[in-house]
Amino acid sequence: MAHGTATLTPTAVMLLALLHEDDMHAYEMVRLLRERRADRLIALTHGTIYHTVARLERQGRIVEVGSDRDGNRPERTTYALTDAGGADLLAWIRRELVSVDDPGRFRIALTEAHNLPRDEVLALLAQRRELLAASRDAHRSAHAHAVAHGSHPQFLIEVHRQGALLDADIAWLDEAVEFIRRPDTVWGVVDIPATDRYLAQREAARA
Repeated sequence: MAHGTATLTPTAVMLLALLHEDDMHAYEMVRLLRERRADRLIALTHGTIYHTVARLERQGRIVEVGSDRDGNRPERTTYALTDAGGADLLAWIRRELVSVDDPGRFRIALTEAHNLPRDEVLALLAQRRELLAASRDAHRSAHAHAVAHGSHPQFLIEVHRQGALLDADIAWLDEAVEFIRRPDTVWGVVDIPATDRYLAQREAARA
């Protein structure tokens, strides 16, 4: 049985997202993640991927749907996403799109945000903006208070940096929201036809 989003690691989320596209075997998952440069976001090793696949199956988030053997290659087991796994994937994305506590997890949630409806993503990002703005205002207030009470600016440089990063994050988020909101921005994967590049990528990953 699945155990809620608290037990999902970033690697597990990216594997569930792959199976949200289609049924796959673990070797194909590894190849696709490397092709898509997911090593920017998670550690990509065969051991980690296969261990995570086994754990997801034990948790009931994925299920074996077949196996095949090509020549002298080892047998490959194909997995599919279960309803529980799909629900946990979407719940994790929803939570991390809003949370401002872990930038690394936000990057993964943003990468997989297309699995949610456009309007829902916009609403979640609006909540995130509110939290970022509150954090920025708190930093500014703390900085001004410290200076007013005699703290030397050199000791507050990190606080100043964090405020600047929050400003930049909010500015980027505003641009991203406008991009997602635009009617000519294609959103989601259901209505996107499989391109030759995508089909070639999948075929190469299966080899």
